[in-house]
Amino acid sequence: MYLRYSCICEDARPTADGKIDVHGVYHDLAAPGFPAQQELLVLVLVLEWEREDHGRYLFKADLEDDEGKVSVTVEGETEVHVASPDRPPARSQLIMPLEKIVFPKAGQYQFKVKVKGQTFDGPSLYLMEAPEEVAEA
Repeated sequence: MYLRYSCICEDARPTADGKIDVHGVYHDLAAPGFPAQQELLVLVLVLEWEREDHGRYLFKADLEDDEGKVSVTVEGETEVHVASPDRPPARSQLIMPLEKIVFPKAGQYQFKVKVKGQTFDGPSLYLMEAPEEVAEA
């Protein structure tokens, strides 16, 4: 299995035809000081499974700073159904709104996604300090 797609965005919603409608993907945030709090961010992960994978699987995503310190952990479970040989492999589309995320300091943060004993590099954010008038804009 592998992480097919991941991002951090302002909003994401599944569509009736199996797609994900993603809005406002971003990679950087500015704050007037630290610790800083982001009111809402949406983590999107698409996991693609091996043909033999089916059943319930637990997953975990840790948001780590550049020293490996965890700011937030998201845990859940996904149901994987058997895909017929003439169809694409099974995929789990995970859309997770996260509220009031605290970033203790400026710098690089990355989600580390853990599932089935494997760890994948997920999306990352760079937090920077900005003058107050820029951060409020």
